This record gives sequence, C-alpha cells and structure tokens, in this order.
Amino acid sequence: MEVNKEKYAADLSSIKEARARISSFIHKTPVMTSESLDAISGRKLFFKCECFQKGGAFKFRGACNAIFSLADQQAAKGVVTHSSGNHAAALALAAKLRGITAYVVIPKNAPQCKVQNVLRYGGRVIWSDATVQSREETAAKVLQETGAALIHPYNDGRIISGQGTISLELLEQAPQLDTIIVPISGGGLISGVALAAKSINPAIRILAAEPKGANDAAQSKAAGTIVTLPETNTVADGLRAFLGELTWPVVRDLVDDIITVDDTEIIDAMRLCYEILKVAVEPSGAIGLAAVLSDSFRSNPAWKDCNRIGIILSGGNLDLEVLWDSFRK
Repeated sequence: MEVNKEKYAADLSSIKEARARISSFIHKTPVMTSESLDAISGRKLFFKCECFQKGGAFKFRGACNAIFSLADQQAAKGVVTHSSGNHAAALALAAKLRGITAYVVIPKNAPQCKVQNVLRYGGRVIWSDATVQSREETAAKVLQETGAALIHPYNDGRIISGQGTISLELLEQAPQLDTIIVPISGGGLISGVALAAKSINPAIRILAAEPKGANDAAQSKAAGTIVTLPETNTVADGLRAFLGELTWPVVRDLVDDIITVDDTEIIDAMRLCYEILKVAVEPSGAIGLAAVLSDSFRSNPAWKDCNRIGIILSGGNLDLEVLWDSFRK
C-alpha cells in the first residue's frame, strides 16, 4: 500500500517538519511493556504512553504544530476552536506557550476535568449547546468577532502532521513492530500515525479501535463513504466525532481494518492499565488494549500474524471525582 504524497493533507516530510517545530515543547513519551499483559493477550505489546504528554493527551502535538506554524501577524489575533475535551486543553496550552489568546468553544455537557484543564492553561471558554451545529455556529461567531485563526480539532493538515510525530517516535523506540492499533474518532490521530508509519514501513498494519456505540468509522469503511450517526452512546467521550474530508481518505486507503468494542470491554481494559501497567488512562485511551483483547480480533485469521503490536494510550484525562468520593466515604 503506497503512500501517495499528492493525495493527502500530510505526508512524511510534513510530519518530520512538525517534529522539528514542536520537539522543544512536547514530551517524548515512553513506551511501556508488560509480560503480564503479553501473557493475557498472547502477543508482544508496546504501549505508547501519550497519557504522559503535556496536557494529558496526544492532542498537544497537533495543537502545538498548528499554533507554531502561524505567521506572527495571524497569531497575534489568537486562535479559536470547538472541542469538548483534550484538543481544547491542548490548544489553550500551546497558545499560552506562544503568548497568544485561545478562544475555546466548549459544549455544556463536556467533562468537568477537561474544562478545568482549559481554564488552567488560560484558555477563554465560550459555552455552546451540546450539538455539533451549535459548536460550529458559536465558533464561527467568535471568528467573526476576533479575526482569530480557526484550528479544527482533527480536519487540518497541521494537526494531522503533528499527531504523526507519534509514529516517528514509536518506530524508533520499537522498530520491530508489525502492527499499530490506534483509537479512531475524527481521524486526526490515526491519519498522522498511518501516513508516517506506512511511509517508513509499507508492510506495517494500521488497525483502528472504535466503540460500538460510535461506530461511524467502521460503517464508513464498509460503505466506502463518510457515514455520520444521528447520535453516539459510549463511555469513551473522546471518540464521538465523525471523520472529516481530510482524514477520511487516509482512513479509507491506509487503515487496514477497524475493530469495534463495547463499553464493558473498554472499562475492563482501563482496569488492566490501572492495575497492571500502573497507568491512568481515560476510556478513549484504553480502547486499543480492549481491541487486542477482543474476541473479534483474537478470532480473526487475518490478524494471526500480528505479533508485535504498538498500542497508543492516547490520553489520561478522566474525571475521578466519583473515585475520590468513594475513598472519603
């Protein structure tokens, strides 16, 4: 499967440029292994811990690349985005590092811990209703009033290039990988990972992990065109977005398959991350492990040769108030 550089919003050269641009700002996150989880899965697993990234998630890579790509004149007017979670915090932090304003449109049902992250990094929060339409309309109004630059959470070549730097690191840290499993939502992460990884090693398999309650990417792959859902229902709040026109072609062409798992499997995988890896991950971050342990993956003869698997633990921003309340009681 060749990577056609004219065909996509990013390529290996733009991803390498992103790495040079952001390397002094981001953490090079560790890769962890566990003999216990290898035994449970029957494979050799390598966990890329983006939950240890600044802002608590991989999103800081793309946000940082987008913000530091802006010309000074444009940056001076600030940036705007709409996001319910990790991209919002990542953009606020990257904007703070560049000394510019981040206007962040957040739906009223966003997890409180993620809203607090935005505020902690100095982002200016503008509330919207929970619908995508309300988010987009509110962001458009802020754009008109401020002249700020719009930085979309995933449908942006600069974002895709930034996220692709994960592959550059991972394949240096674990060059023997034959498979990488990546959470999928809007597709910015998996697009960057796939473009870089397939350029470095065309034989590597890229598998997406998706909740059954938000399985638009799996439906899109099956239909051969972007499918959106009237509603999503999953504990993985970071995986409820739909593919964009820049991410869909990469998913269509370079993602080998999409594994869907239910919320129970995601929660079980979270527990294993906490208890065995000793790593705090949010549901979206644990879904790669859930996919590897799922019956649909284990019983699929197409993946019997997936023996050395990279799993991206994409984020660790979880509202733990219920846990702390239970301890207090």
